[in-house]
Amino acid sequence: MRRFAKWLGWSVVVLAVLVAGVYATAWAMSERALARTWTVQDPPLADAMAGASLEHGRHLFATRGCADCHGPNGAGKLLVDAPNVIRIVPSNLTRTVRDAAWTDDRLAAAIRHGVRPDGTPLVIMPTGDYADFDDHDVASIVTYLRTLPAVDADPGRTQIRPLARVLYMLGKFPLTPAERVDHTPRQRVAPPAAVSVAYGRYVAQVCTGCHGPNFAGGYVLEPGTPPSANLTPHTNGLQTWKETDFLHLMRTGQRPDGRQLHPMMPWKSYSAMQDVELRAVWTYLRTLPPAEGKKRS
Repeated sequence: MRRFAKWLGWSVVVLAVLVAGVYATAWAMSERALARTWTVQDPPLADAMAGASLEHGRHLFATRGCADCHGPNGAGKLLVDAPNVIRIVPSNLTRTVRDAAWTDDRLAAAIRHGVRPDGTPLVIMPTGDYADFDDHDVASIVTYLRTLPAVDADPGRTQIRPLARVLYMLGKFPLTPAERVDHTPRQRVAPPAAVSVAYGRYVAQVCTGCHGPNFAGGYVLEPGTPPSANLTPHTNGLQTWKETDFLHLMRTGQRPDGRQLHPMMPWKSYSAMQDVELRAVWTYLRTLPPAEGKKRS
């Protein structure tokens, strides 16, 4: 019995050392990622700013996820609070745009590259959704942001907790999305707004953060929520759907079988998209190769 107790004691010690070692490694890797700097050399946004549209920027802010994360007034809010994983608090943009360090080009870099003015990466910012936003769209968003009334409020700070750091070390958590986007300097031009595959692909890029680059879904975005849906024409996806089903879902949050979407899906924001945007997305989704995602309950 005494021998067993001694063995058990040593096992606990060894396990504690291993856990501490894993976490120490995860901490070091995540801190190194957070301290890394990126240089953005996109063409200046000045020409696009001259032709920017305030109303178009307002529309994009409302329908591309900006308001969902930063709040309809841009003042930031608590978005996710997952114990032992992460507490996500998007920033108060009404303060950001009044900071001299945040020039138009640096705001564009935050949107498309996920980096701050000093080159360090933003945490969790869904940059992959916006990496190919064209200059006119980005300039319009920046123009709109600069009209937001100042809100003197501090929504808090994002906290990276132990499990998020371990998951990042294992390649399972997008802590710094700047690592995953193309930083090659380039001019981006959106296709004409039409019910076309090209324009649908452009608009649907905003869906990839939740549904994946192949749109097959299966991502659990917050503990306790269902995996994101498969949007491809697979039997587990939208194979039997019609355009009217898709439009009804995006306008009302209701599936063809009458079930309501989980609140994690920001359909209320997307419902404000124009018909041409939603129909173009549907047109594009129908061209995707069927991919098997996780079945939804």
